[in-house]
Amino acid sequence: MNGDGGGFAPPPFAADAALTQLRRALRDLQLSERGTGYELRGKRVVELELDTATPAIRARIARKPALTPEWDRQLLKTSADQRKLLDEVKKRLARWERDE
Repeated sequence: MNGDGGGFAPPPFAADAALTQLRRALRDLQLSERGTGYELRGKRVVELELDTATPAIRARIARKPALTPEWDRQLLKTSADQRKLLDEVKKRLARWERDE
């Protein structure tokens, strides 16, 4: 074995298709879409922006729901990054529901 991943290269990241999938998944989580952001009970908790220069998605996730939240930033360049973002949003939503 030469450690080349079995001869298979991962498919190129289609940021525009991934953005469409993310939007659908966030709506499925009962978040309201407002422009480039998603809100929970009127408070912005996620923002997504397509970066066309490098096929990627810039994402911001609120640390907690607030009118002016503190943000954690992520750059999504692969499908794995996309899954990690959705997992993180789900964890935070569950935590915010518990904390109320």
